[in-house]
Amino acid sequence: MRRFAIAPERVVDGRVTFDALETRHLARVLRLRPGDTVVASDGAGHDYTVRLEAVQPRASGVIVGVAEAAGDSPLAVTLVQGLPKGDKLETIVRAATELGVARVIPAIAARTVVRLADRQAVTRLGRWQRVAREAAKQCGRRVVPDVAPPRPLEACLDEARDADLALCLWEGGAPPLGAVLAEAKRPRRVVVLVGPEGGLDRREVDAARAQGWHVVGLGARILRTETAGPAIIAILQARWGDLGTAT
Repeated sequence: MRRFAIAPERVVDGRVTFDALETRHLARVLRLRPGDTVVASDGAGHDYTVRLEAVQPRASGVIVGVAEAAGDSPLAVTLVQGLPKGDKLETIVRAATELGVARVIPAIAARTVVRLADRQAVTRLGRWQRVAREAAKQCGRRVVPDVAPPRPLEACLDEARDADLALCLWEGGAPPLGAVLAEAKRPRRVVVLVGPEGGLDRREVDAARAQGWHVVGLGARILRTETAGPAIIAILQARWGDLGTAT
């Protein structure tokens, strides 16, 4: 059956009402009709089987079945991503969602070029959250990762306090990631810090290290900012998460 993403509050009294975006896709693109059955995932671990009763002006239907989602990855990864230029963060959010990230926090670092006004930040945040929702739907993931509003990097360094392992990616002669992972005990919560274009400056790296972050490198090749985060998430999920495991 076709799968659609909904917010939990769209489930009321045994019925589901789809938002305008999903209604348009459902009615105009897929040309579904009353009587058709679809699956609505609420992003919080529930799959609702819905029999459509209307497709215009807003699609809605009655819930005929509920399934608890299979567990998400046993490894919760938070990506603190230096805010990049253009639409690169959309690419990062999409790939990170497919790889099982739990949360993405855009960080404003010393070398961040983009400076968003309040209205721009709200608009961009809504777009990033929609990308996460669509990516979760596309890859069959039932829990949509949280995308937080952009905030200064200094405030993001506190994320290390609640993590079992905090990794700061730096190309400035840091120990290799593999060596740090080999010595780490199996974590449940990992936070990863990636700089924007141009990377993190030394003062930011020193501040991260002072707050308990492990500063690591990825070898001889310098990865682009939109590649580095997903690459580390994939490594972590393959080592301690659900990437490549039996379903």
